Amino acid sequence: ALEIQGKKLEEAVFVCMGAGAAAIACMSMLVKCGAQRENVYMLDRKGVIHTRREDLNEYKALFANNTDKRTLQDVIKGADVFLGLSGPDVLGAEEVAMMAEKPVIFACSNPDPEIKPELAHEIRKDLIMGTGRSDYPNQVNNVLCFPFIFRGALDVRASRINDEMKIAAVYAIAELAKEPVPESVLAAYPNVSELSFGPQYVLPKPMDSRLLPKVAKAVAQAAIDSGVAQIDTLPQYPEV
Repeated sequence: ALEIQGKKLEEAVFVCMGAGAAAIACMSMLVKCGAQRENVYMLDRKGVIHTRREDLNEYKALFANNTDKRTLQDVIKGADVFLGLSGPDVLGAEEVAMMAEKPVIFACSNPDPEIKPELAHEIRKDLIMGTGRSDYPNQVNNVLCFPFIFRGALDVRASRINDEMKIAAVYAIAELAKEPVPESVLAAYPNVSELSFGPQYVLPKPMDSRLLPKVAKAVAQAAIDSGVAQIDTLPQYPEV
């Protein structure tokens, strides 16, 4: 999404609403992929997680920002990305309007997102929007990775699933979104006549059968390369 918006991951400013297991894991992965930790503002029920708070557990403390900002409005001004891993309707129209040009919003709370796509698009015409739901474009859902991470890991008898394998899955999924979408995928979505890499299609669809060979193969290769595989040759994955 940042690539489409003409922005770089290592320069983008992130606001993460939520500080539970999902939020910590997602932001940790973004940092491992190149996001700068000092550009990440995480919020819990008490507001911004900052270095002067004394109520943080060891996981939240990893994202304590040395800042005087305390509220969502403080940190959302000029932000490039909002990631919602919290609850419904916590992001308002006023906050969306305060974001940087060409923002990205992934509102992943299910079934009700942090902001409804209709409202977000009404406020910002330059927005890329994703949710956890299948009835909107850009469904952000772990079904895109978990089955195929496990398949790749099991195929080479990996002793554990490490960062290298997870990052390999990230890039395999991202690259697949840039490839032409086959008719078989379009047929699974009768209300969609065309899909191509852009604001309405930043991630592959869960029904895309190419996910299995592409993601599992990338994960298996990463396991071999990082030394956690007990089988050092790749299996034959089907070509789709």
